[in-house]
Amino acid sequence: MTIPIPVIPGTFQFFTAVLQKAEMHPMGQSSSRIHLLCGMKRLIFLLFILSASTAWSQRIPNPRPFAKSITVENLRRQLFTIADAEMEGRETATEGQRKAANYIENEFRSLGLSPGNKDRYQMYFPVFIDSLLELSFSLNNMPRVAGEDFTVNVSSSHPAAFRFSEAVLAGYGRSSAAHDDYKGTDLKGKLVMVWSDDTTGSRMPGTPVRYNSYAQEATAVKNGAAALLVISNNITPPAVKSNMFVNPYQKTQRLPTYYISEKLAREIIGSRYNELKASARQETFVTQTIGAEIALTFNKSLVHLQSSNVLGLLEGTDLKDEYVVLTAHYDHLGKRNGTIWFGADDDGSGTSAVIELARAFTKARAAGRGPRRSILFMTVSGEEKGLWGSDYYSEHPALPLDKTSVSLNIDMIGRIDPGRNYGDSTNYVYVIGDDKLSSDLKPISESINKKYSKLELDYKYNDPQDPERIYYRSDHYNFAKKGVPVIFYFSGLHPDYHKPSDTPEKINFTLLQKRTQFIFFTAWEMANRNDMLKRDIPLPE
Repeated sequence: MTIPIPVIPGTFQFFTAVLQKAEMHPMGQSSSRIHLLCGMKRLIFLLFILSASTAWSQRIPNPRPFAKSITVENLRRQLFTIADAEMEGRETATEGQRKAANYIENEFRSLGLSPGNKDRYQMYFPVFIDSLLELSFSLNNMPRVAGEDFTVNVSSSHPAAFRFSEAVLAGYGRSSAAHDDYKGTDLKGKLVMVWSDDTTGSRMPGTPVRYNSYAQEATAVKNGAAALLVISNNITPPAVKSNMFVNPYQKTQRLPTYYISEKLAREIIGSRYNELKASARQETFVTQTIGAEIALTFNKSLVHLQSSNVLGLLEGTDLKDEYVVLTAHYDHLGKRNGTIWFGADDDGSGTSAVIELARAFTKARAAGRGPRRSILFMTVSGEEKGLWGSDYYSEHPALPLDKTSVSLNIDMIGRIDPGRNYGDSTNYVYVIGDDKLSSDLKPISESINKKYSKLELDYKYNDPQDPERIYYRSDHYNFAKKGVPVIFYFSGLHPDYHKPSDTPEKINFTLLQKRTQFIFFTAWEMANRNDMLKRDIPLPE
């Protein structure tokens, strides 16, 4: 874009007159006249540059007046609504989550944002639950009691019915270079029975880690087993419904696995139970075939649900086909046995911030200072289940990811980290990921902070050796996997994290305001700079 260089009124006429007088100076003083002419020309050039610079600075909108619309009062109003008991903890694919989504959509509408998902504000994605229909176990035609004698994992089992006349006792189901409980045994199509580590209270010899049921299943499958009985001391009533999941299709199916009590195992094995259990710990143990009539039945139905992300778009001006994305997750852990997990900090704080960031940018647009790039304000669900909503968006983007300059993600920015015993803990924010994908990002973030906010930018969680692995635990990561430069803003964990006690009155609203304003200033720069951010750092493993 060409920028006209204005001239201060009268400047040209004044210096023209001076130059004319200098040119009419007597020849005897030609040296002085030349010096005067050169000096005047240099001065005119400098004044032109000064006037151009003044005009340019006047053309760059000042974000401070619009940042002032991000107030403690507005943030408080948003957060006390989002984390209200009426929202029922906002668990994914529940009525509480739907109430929260509708509230956020209405806020986006009232601010004048356009639908961010074509003609819709909400982007729906499928969620599934397994519902138990039938479960039985009988030994020698005698039914046994679920939750007392046996149990199953509803999500990992698949419908099946078996009638076995024998079971193969395979010790602890170990299979390694040092020892193989299945060596020389044909298990194809058979029922296998193994002891769990929890019946011994210690790790089995020859295994570097506890040999859990997943490893036992995998080994049994490898050896051709049709079903597996795991003898365990941890028998609990089976869940009527499984946990939620998003992908019902798997490359391989889990082995039908029943967990049975030692009492039931003693009935199956008989008088040799103690002898065989003791010998199963030895390297010399060999599989035993136990004659018993065992009937197993399991059936479930797949329940189809849905959840949604909420997207509001503020169209840019001359760079409207490039994008800045601002995200937070609005889901939390719901309610259990009548107790609500409010999720005020996690992530009511980030959700409130996104709404108030939208308010600030729409005020700027109304004042004729709208962003050059388009800004997508997106609150996602399913984060607590495994970053589902952002993953769905990254695989089905409403806007092209190669034209997305940056993703700024906000997850828990309303509290003070009680473990932060250095610096000024009333004036900080953890900044995560700014050094991972673009060499542009960290210098811009730091310069914006130095100019406007003067927070302590804490890079504790940028350490690749961070034991909490915070970089991988929020929604920005699904953008980073696709190569989009990211920053994740975070204020740290606290004793109320993932507890019902994460409530709105514990939020530090003054600090929430300051952090949100810093994100606004950063987003303002990202939306208005001439170039998209470089993508010049390889994605970390």
